[in-house]
Parts: sequence; structure tokens; C-alpha cells
Amino acid sequence: MKTSNFPIFTQKDITSEAELISHKLMIKAGIVRQLTSGLYTWLPLGHRILEKIKMIIREEMNAIGSTEILMPLIQPAELWKESNRWEEYGPELLRINDRHKREFCFGPTFEEVITDLIRKEVSSYKQLPINLFQISTKFRDEIRPRFGVMRAREFIMKDSYSFHSSEQCLNETYKKYSSAYENIFKRLMLNYTIVEADSGNIGGNESHEFHVIADSGEDDLLLDESTQGMNVEIAKIKYGETDVQKIINENNLKHVKGIEVGHIFKLGDKYSSKMKAEITTKESEKINLLMGCYGIGVSRIVAAAIEQNNDEKGIIWPSSISPFDVALIEIDGHKDKLVRNFSAVVYQKMQDSNIDVIYDNRELKLGNKLNDWELMGIPKVLIIGPKETKNNIVTLKDRVKETKTELHVDNICDVILQR
Repeated sequence: MKTSNFPIFTQKDITSEAELISHKLMIKAGIVRQLTSGLYTWLPLGHRILEKIKMIIREEMNAIGSTEILMPLIQPAELWKESNRWEEYGPELLRINDRHKREFCFGPTFEEVITDLIRKEVSSYKQLPINLFQISTKFRDEIRPRFGVMRAREFIMKDSYSFHSSEQCLNETYKKYSSAYENIFKRLMLNYTIVEADSGNIGGNESHEFHVIADSGEDDLLLDESTQGMNVEIAKIKYGETDVQKIINENNLKHVKGIEVGHIFKLGDKYSSKMKAEITTKESEKINLLMGCYGIGVSRIVAAAIEQNNDEKGIIWPSSISPFDVALIEIDGHKDKLVRNFSAVVYQKMQDSNIDVIYDNRELKLGNKLNDWELMGIPKVLIIGPKETKNNIVTLKDRVKETKTELHVDNICDVILQR
């Protein structure tokens, strides 16, 4: 990829509404632009980051036998009325009418739609278990959108659903998803924890949240020495105490702030019983399907990762989700054909080695280019000028270590791949 066909939208000025560092840096680095309150356009750089996150999620979902589908964002009111959530969900559910005066809503969640699908397609225990997931846009009509994509009205989520004929099967699948989520967040290279949680308006009898640890997080978590624990509301119920400090002192817990990026639920028959999603058992009995639900906030992960990984220069991406592995900067290549030709050779070498590289061939000063790529958080920068061209070397600048190393052109790919 070259900057001549990959637009860079960095900027110095940001809106006064941007409070969190992640919101500020996502604007400055050219990751998103606000369309209106709570709605954002993902720019080329941001889209690449999203796709890297989605790839990791898809691989881990496929590994546990979950199959991808795609459901409509617009959902008929009839389904939500069956589950009784049409009124229960409240004003965050954006309701609309079509030209025929039929009622619909923009889906903030998809339990009704998936349950309707399965009740039409599955009738026997022999067809179970079933595991399906989607990665799609959701909409929640937040009364006060804030913190950029952290609490936006439109957001991207991965939501999975599992269907079972027995509690044992549901419990086993729940563990598989929990393990897959741990793999996902490890591969995303984020400092995270798992806590017992309240099921909220999704429902069910057991749930766990996955939180990225960050001082800017909105959730209060109480963790033990192994970093396992619960959110504050669950702790109050568990210990029968409303004084949080007393709970902390008496149980040797630590209070931290977290950003919720994942939530898994054992829904049981909450939806199947109301929507008559039944199967026939081996004994020819009719029973309600048992269900699990498993969500990950894809767009929220981008902001959470920035909250954990930044400095005074900008973002420092974990290598697994960096939009590019390497930025190749030529110094005045538009004026010096030798520099440009050598840069092209190095660029081709990296492409041939499947290194995800962006070649900066803009007509800008070296300092401006370096500032841009440090702001955008690319882990490694290769610099090529007259000196490097003459000596058949490149200068490697490491974003995290803040080191500079000269490498012979023949060793570049091996060194980058090893790091």
C-alpha cells in the first residue's frame, strides 16, 4: 500500500467535546470522523484496524465451531412484542414505521431475530447444538452519546448465539465461548479481566463480563489477587453489603476501573419460552430450546486499546491490530530518483515477504512524516534517504523502544518478521 492511494487524514485540532484520550487520538490520527452526535465514519486507517480485530474474532469463533451469518438491522415489532421487550427495553430502542404504518426498530441486539430463525428451522434434538455468530452494525438510541465510539449510538458488535437441548450442553458451550474470548483478548494483546456480572435487559441466569483495565473505564470492578472478581453491583449482592470500601477491606479486594468489551450470557429459555421455540426430545417430548448469547464490542475495542496504549506522541498499537506492521518513509524521493528507486526495491521485498507495509511517498518533510506515523501508532518505521541509499541500508525506528537501528537491505525482512 502506498500513501498515494491510501489517504492520510491526520489533523492537529480536535473538538472540545473530546474528553477521553482515545476519542482525541482517534480524531487526530484520522481513524474516525463524527457525522453527528453518536455517529461516526470510519476512515481508511480505522477500517483497517477494525478488519484486523474482526479477523482475530472470526478465527477464534471458527475454532469452536461457530458459523457466521448476517441478520437484518431493521427488525419487526412483532418479534419484540412476543418477547415483551418492545416496552421493557425503553427509549433506547429506536422505533420506526414504514410507509404501510408497520412498526419496526433498529436492532440494538438480536435475540428475537435469531430465536425466530431457529424456531422455523430446528424441530429436533438431533439438529442441536447450533452455534451462529455475526459481526454487524447495531443501534442504541443513547440519550447522551459521549466518549467517541466508546458510547456511540451506532456501533459494531460480534454477537453469537447457541441453542441446546440440555443444561449440560449449554454449560459446556458457555465454557468454550469463555475460553475463546480469553484467546481473543490475549491475541489482541490487551490487559483484561473477567468478572461476574448482572445480565441487565438481555436476561438470563448467569453472565460474565470481559473488561479492559483502564483508569478511564466507566465500570467499577472488585478483583482478588488473581485478578478475578465481579462488578460492584454483584459484589453488593454477594456480600450483602452496600458499603463498597467495607467489602474491599474485609475481602482483600482491589478496586479498578474497566471498559466492558465483551459479555456472555446463559439465557436458558428466556426467549424460547415466550416465542415458542420448541424441539422434540429423544423421548418424543416437546421442550423449550435453551440458549446462550455472547457479545464483543468490536468498535469499542479500538478505543479501549488506545486507552491502554498511548504516549505524548500518540497511539502505540499492539502489533496484532496495528493498521500496518511497518511504515516505509522515503526522504525527498520526489527530488531524488536514487532514493525513490531504492525505496521501491525495499518496498517490494517486504511485499514479497507478506509484511503489511505502507510506503509513504508524500512530498512532505521527514519530520512531518515521522510525526504522522508516530501519531497513528505504527510499531516500526523504516527510513530511507541518500545515506541509506548509498550504503544499501535502512534505518529502523522502533515506536515502543524508541531505538534506531541500521539494517542491511538483505536483512530487513528477517529482522521485522522476528520482532
